[in-house]
Amino acid sequence: MVRSLISTATVALKKESNVKYEEAVKTLNTLQTNAQVLEKIRSQRDRFAHLNVPNMIKFSQRAGISLADIDSLKIIHVSGTKGKGSTCAFCESILLHHGYKTGFYSSPHLIEVRERIHINGQPLDRERFTSYFWDVYNKLDKTKAEHENSMPGYFAFLTVMAFHVFLQEKVDVGIIEVGIGGQYDSTNLIQNPIACGVTSLGLDHTSILGNTVDKIAWHKAGIFKPGVPAVTAPQPALAMNVLKERAKEIGCPLHVCPDIEEYDAQGKDLQLGIKGEMQSVNASLALQLCHIWLGKVKRHNENGLAETITCKGDAEEMPKDYSFPLTEQMLQDNENGLAETIACKGDAEEMPKDYSFPLTEQMLQGLATCRWAGRNQTIEAQNITYYLDGAHTLESIQQCVNWFREDAEKEKKSLRKTILKVLIFNTTGDRDSYMLLRPLKACDFDLVVFCPNIASLRANNADQTNNTVTLESQMKRCLLNKESWDKLFDLENDGDQESLLNVAAEGSSHVISDPTPANKTRIDVTNGQQENTSAVTDKDVKHENQMPDTATNGHFSSFFSSESCDNQSQRFNQALEKLVPVSHCLPSISHALALASQGKTLLPAELNDMPELPSHFKSVDHVQILITGSIHLVGGALRIIQDIPDDGSETD
Repeated sequence: MVRSLISTATVALKKESNVKYEEAVKTLNTLQTNAQVLEKIRSQRDRFAHLNVPNMIKFSQRAGISLADIDSLKIIHVSGTKGKGSTCAFCESILLHHGYKTGFYSSPHLIEVRERIHINGQPLDRERFTSYFWDVYNKLDKTKAEHENSMPGYFAFLTVMAFHVFLQEKVDVGIIEVGIGGQYDSTNLIQNPIACGVTSLGLDHTSILGNTVDKIAWHKAGIFKPGVPAVTAPQPALAMNVLKERAKEIGCPLHVCPDIEEYDAQGKDLQLGIKGEMQSVNASLALQLCHIWLGKVKRHNENGLAETITCKGDAEEMPKDYSFPLTEQMLQDNENGLAETIACKGDAEEMPKDYSFPLTEQMLQGLATCRWAGRNQTIEAQNITYYLDGAHTLESIQQCVNWFREDAEKEKKSLRKTILKVLIFNTTGDRDSYMLLRPLKACDFDLVVFCPNIASLRANNADQTNNTVTLESQMKRCLLNKESWDKLFDLENDGDQESLLNVAAEGSSHVISDPTPANKTRIDVTNGQQENTSAVTDKDVKHENQMPDTATNGHFSSFFSSESCDNQSQRFNQALEKLVPVSHCLPSISHALALASQGKTLLPAELNDMPELPSHFKSVDHVQILITGSIHLVGGALRIIQDIPDDGSETD
């Protein structure tokens, strides 16, 4: 009886906590800029970008946080295009294993906004998130009248809130991931971090940061501070030159992290807890940043006593073990044209690219146990394997392709079953979907589904709300993404009509065992004509360019034989059906997963009017589903796959 009462009370308290959390997140969402206003802001961004950091300082002060308070957090600040989150996650794990209390601020979130603020490797629980949210929100709300009713935007507010949380939780280190760019990013009110890092650079957010890698590098280097050590991943020559120039201009030492193989693991295996070929670069950068942090914050003397090194601005002391003689080879350029050493301002010592050090057991454990959801993540279910990666740049998509092809092939060989390969894709903003989709063609998908970053057409929970885009614009973008995919199979682009005719001439029962991506051609199979994808029309929206039910694909292992055709045109179309993946646009992630799963998993029963697929799709033994192109898409998929209730309640 007593146990039952306690259980009932616990459930009631948990429900009340969830309701309060939802209320907090809904209030947070009011700080999102609506789509129309956002478009106007974007058009005027260059005129007002320089005000972002001064405004952030004002917001922080109104919340009771001074710049000195922020500096007391002993911050590691990380910018870059690819791998910022992974690098920060490695830093978090390494310093946790060294026994420090960590705070980690990242963006965006996958499922719930509280994921953006970590304490000791875990997202804030709902109760603490709610409490800290109202602490900051109420202070800002009460002072807005005397500041022209000014309130921070969504990301700016969460940045102020993260600093508040870290101060209240008394963390030993604050690990801060830049949002967009660096120079004008909301996180750049940090004046005296312990170390700054720049991950691999590429083209992203080009409408904001510029359309060349050197322009983007200028923004990313904006987090550099006088006298504060900075470390960069290897970069393209143009980007590296800009980083060097800005480091010299600002007055900070800068060096390039070495290859992961150059570290001394002291006879032990060096393993990384996050999959992906680029993770070795991110791990090396994290090792450098943590090594600097450990050396500058606490250095153990011969007696094992902690000695704190005081920060003194430009005259800040470097750890004593951080100096060494430079060899002639260190001063030479490497084969890639990147400087092995990067000059610092004045007479400061040059920092070599190949500076490595023995790895502690804590470092090795930190790297091996690190986890970062939504990046090269695999989830196995009954008869389905989900491959999730939030790649959204050309370089990260190529890495995703390499990872998926390798892991999917290993799984196929181990299962020895018929496999259906499915791609669920979306990309947003100013990203070039044609360029992002092009590497994915090599994966030989049987089915491709495009959908917006909307988990369900039912009422989304507060964590998934996005007021910055309209439903109409999201659906239009999906159609454009599909159009880009179709263009990859355009006959003129691939120029392979002759080989297709040869396939058709051999008869419709011909089995294509291992077609190369270049042999795929997009043809309207209803009339044998090349499809016109020059524009999206109302007809396209209504019918979604769906292929007929008889369309088949030659890339999964069990083909069915059809009746032989006398007409060469018919044989030609049947050959094309085996070469071109079936593709559809659907209105939500729930719809996309339902279609992709082929009834092999239970999903929300809202899914009506689903397109018909070839009957033999349903006879396959196992489905491999790659979900990529947008971290928000991956987050929505994770919510559904992991069966997280829409009311925000936690599941065990």
